[in-house]
Amino acid sequence: MTAALLRRLTGIALAAATVITFTVAARPAAVTQVVVYKAPTCGCCNKWVDYLRKQGFSVAAHDTSDMTAVKADLGVPDALGSCHTAIVGGYVIEGHVPAADIERLLKEHPKIVGLTVPGMVTGSPGMEGGTPEHYQVLAFDARGKTTVFSKY
Repeated sequence: MTAALLRRLTGIALAAATVITFTVAARPAAVTQVVVYKAPTCGCCNKWVDYLRKQGFSVAAHDTSDMTAVKADLGVPDALGSCHTAIVGGYVIEGHVPAADIERLLKEHPKIVGLTVPGMVTGSPGMEGGTPEHYQVLAFDARGKTTVFSKY
C-alpha cells in the first residue's frame, strides 16, 4: 500500500468517524420524567429526589401539605405508604424505591399500579446512614394486592 493511499484511507476513516460522532452527539438523551409529591420539610424526600437526578432521571418535585390526599388520589393503600409519592411512565412510585427498580418497571411494563417500599427503611435510597436494613420493593395492583418485585 502506498503512502498516498494510506493517507487517503485514513482521511476517509476520520471523516466517517467525525460524522458518526456528531450524529450520535446530536441526538438528545432519553430522559425519564419523574413527578414527585412530598412534604416541604422532609429531608429524606429531598435526598431521594437528588438520588434520582444523579441516576439520570429528570425530576419535578412538588411540595404539598396534604400527602394523604395525593396517595388516595393515586391509589396507594394506607398499609403501603411512605413519605413521598411519585409518578413515572403512568406508574406510582411510593417511598424510597431504588432507581434500578424504576428502570426495570419501565422496561417490563407489568400490569400493576406501581411499586412501593413501605415505611422508612434505613439503607434505602435517601435513607442512608445507620445500619442498613433488609427490605423489599413491592409491586401493587388496584386492589392493593402485593408481590415482591425485588429484595435488598
